[in-house]
Amino acid sequence: MQSKYLLLSERNKHDIICSLPEENQVEKLACYFQNFADNTRIKILSCLAISSLCVSDLSNLLGINQTTISHQLKLLKDQGIVSYRRDGKILVYSLINQSVNDIMCYAVFGQQA
Repeated sequence: MQSKYLLLSERNKHDIICSLPEENQVEKLACYFQNFADNTRIKILSCLAISSLCVSDLSNLLGINQTTISHQLKLLKDQGIVSYRRDGKILVYSLINQSVNDIMCYAVFGQQA
């Protein structure tokens, strides 16, 4: 049985199939965007979009215990979204790339005219 395509030619079908990301890339994308599916991580990212902060500062700002903040920061660090620098005994976290904030703003406000 031959499939009918309304808009898809054989050439377009081939181009699309050849352009699809590989499975490991799909998994990487899915993991990256999971970071935006957690309320605590979004709050942390929103704070870090404004200023570099330590775990204690984030905990005080968000009213979330330090253990939870630390756990979420580790996930964000492992995904390459945040980094830290040591200031004495304190780790100060910041966004690696401000485009993370752009993604969140786009999701909230949509495309700005």
